[in-house]
Amino acid sequence: MTQAEHDRRIDYVEFTVGDMESAKEFYAKVFGWKFTDYGPDYTAFEDGRLTGGFHRRGVVGSPLVIIYAVDLAAVERSVTEAGGTVVERHEFPGGRRFHFRDPSGNILAVWTDR
Repeated sequence: MTQAEHDRRIDYVEFTVGDMESAKEFYAKVFGWKFTDYGPDYTAFEDGRLTGGFHRRGVVGSPLVIIYAVDLAAVERSVTEAGGTVVERHEFPGGRRFHFRDPSGNILAVWTDR
């Protein structure tokens, strides 16, 4: 798929874990997931179709759904205009993202590689 075809679609899921090694062992054993470590506090996974990650910050047991956007600023404006609240912004190797709370209280994120 092109970036335009990915625009504003769910792209990635992150799980908060307390013990990185036991989480990796569990998901590898049960589902056959493959992992790439990015330091002691972040590991990406692939299940053959979807990619995601495990991290050590945030509330354990609360997955983070991440949506891709070609134009991050435009999506952030849309989120706030529709009644959402931006709760976090940050950059990381390969891109940047913001997290938002929707009117029901769910927290999601939007990222871009631009």
